[in-house]
Amino acid sequence: MTQTDHIRTPKILLVTGPSGAGRSTAVNALEDLGFEVIDNLPLSLLPRLLEGPAPKPLALGLDVRNRDFGTNALIDTIDQLTKSHGDQAQVVYLEADDDMLIRRYSETRRRHPLAPAGPPLAGIDREKDLLVPIRARADVLVDTTAMTPHDLRAEMERLFAPGGGALGVSVQSFSYKRGLPRGLDMVFDCRFLRNPHWQETLRGKDGRDPAVDAFVAKDPNFAAFFDRVKSLLDLLLPAHKDEGKAHVAIGFGCTGGQHRSVALAERLAASLAADGWQVSKRHREMERRDAPPPRGQKER
Repeated sequence: MTQTDHIRTPKILLVTGPSGAGRSTAVNALEDLGFEVIDNLPLSLLPRLLEGPAPKPLALGLDVRNRDFGTNALIDTIDQLTKSHGDQAQVVYLEADDDMLIRRYSETRRRHPLAPAGPPLAGIDREKDLLVPIRARADVLVDTTAMTPHDLRAEMERLFAPGGGALGVSVQSFSYKRGLPRGLDMVFDCRFLRNPHWQETLRGKDGRDPAVDAFVAKDPNFAAFFDRVKSLLDLLLPAHKDEGKAHVAIGFGCTGGQHRSVALAERLAASLAADGWQVSKRHREMERRDAPPPRGQKER
């Protein structure tokens, strides 16, 4: 069995994100990597497309210019693909900060599709609001703010080139109340640690706060737990890299996904990055907490 036999190359990639974040560059790179690429296919035609033979993995570029685009329609599509293809269907979400998106629109002199007669920022704000639920469902997040088109192509190759590229590691925090995130390779339960939620001065903070981090680290079991997790990864990550795996996802779960799991994810991500691994981090429940409510729905 060759190294490429071990690669978890997804059969279907949905590539989306705000306009100007680099979707066209990403799907062009995927086409060069051997994916069959279709840009802005109407969602209503996807079931018929998937009925046919699939000699190549498929990459679909989608954004608000799609004539069938709608948040609910795209969520339904993701649910259907997950049900029928499991982790062989993944969502890649490209994003960039507002200043960079405005700059890109200015450089290309294009109008934003959601603000054709107004300033780009109005369209950017509206589009990001629409995409909040999609971002929360993404399997891979790529921030293109500091990337050139060449950098983005290299990142697509790193993530999805069969048998090539560096091993990417993502470290995530989550709440068990909301279930496990999709696509995790390893999950560590940290609910046995002391919970900062029961400290009034810490309840409103999260695991990125130094006071919360210090509180969690003072648990008598913390050091031994963290050291064993790190030692395990020191063994496993090089082995996965040698076998040609492109990405490893690690999750820490606690009750609310705000304190203990976040503190551990932050510490592990920093430690792995210091060792030279390419690391991204994500805090699922905090993303949901910070997201604005859907349009027309009042905050509670």
